[in-house]
Amino acid sequence: MKRLLLTLIIPLTIISLFIFTKWWYVLPVDAPDTMMMGFPLPYVSDGWHTSMSLQIFIAEFVADLLTHLTFWFLIIFCIHKYVLVINISKILIIILWAITITVSSLVIFVAVMPDQVFKFRRDWEMQVIDTGYKFIWQNRERPVIGNEKILEENNRNNKN
Repeated sequence: MKRLLLTLIIPLTIISLFIFTKWWYVLPVDAPDTMMMGFPLPYVSDGWHTSMSLQIFIAEFVADLLTHLTFWFLIIFCIHKYVLVINISKILIIILWAITITVSSLVIFVAVMPDQVFKFRRDWEMQVIDTGYKFIWQNRERPVIGNEKILEENNRNNKN
């Protein structure tokens, strides 16, 4: 199982964590509308201090990483234990690790830019306006939602 962890589970975890994600269009308290990304918890948000910056939340990222790792571990473990013994070819291992290193390098390149803000946890309340799923290469525009709809939802939430 150690071999499967290194050769299959870790690459699948990293690839799935960054390639396929959930987007969140949120309205934070006392801040502009914001796009967030992450699955199951949003761990990246638009930065508010300058354009092209991000807010990265460490606790949510670690929770997402552990969720993905647990998911792939359980899937691979159950298949290996109960369905069939998994033997991975060297070519597949090389391809998986090449994709993993490429994706990780790109994510690290974006994360180390000086405009990024790292916070341990998200320290602001938010109202989720819209959500959806996307691959990282898909461009998701902000949903067009009129101010009346946002105000209606705020009023409805304040009454509850």
